Amino acid sequence: MQPKPEQERTPVAESAIDATLLPKGYPKKVWTQDNGMVVVATGQEGGCSKVHAELTEQAADHIKIVFVEETPEPPGICTMDLRYPPLAVQLNAPLDARKVVLEQRDVKIPR
Repeated sequence: MQPKPEQERTPVAESAIDATLLPKGYPKKVWTQDNGMVVVATGQEGGCSKVHAELTEQAADHIKIVFVEETPEPPGICTMDLRYPPLAVQLNAPLDARKVVLEQRDVKIPR
């Protein structure tokens, strides 16, 4: 699922985002597409790591998106750059007034 152009995005208000489970400095940009059925959040990856989003909860008052950053172990030779890919998840019902809870998890992948 690919994010749409900016004119087709509806920003989620900062007050509707719970980013307390994210590391300090992690991006907190979130928007909806397709009438609130798709939520897109900005992830963070760098060097050898790759990030993807998992929708882990869909409750009446919130949804939870976990950013999973996979890093090879041992890491090998990696660049020192950071990338901020938009990551989309499909909901069962429109986001509407539900809160978006964001969390980040690191996973080591054996080479």
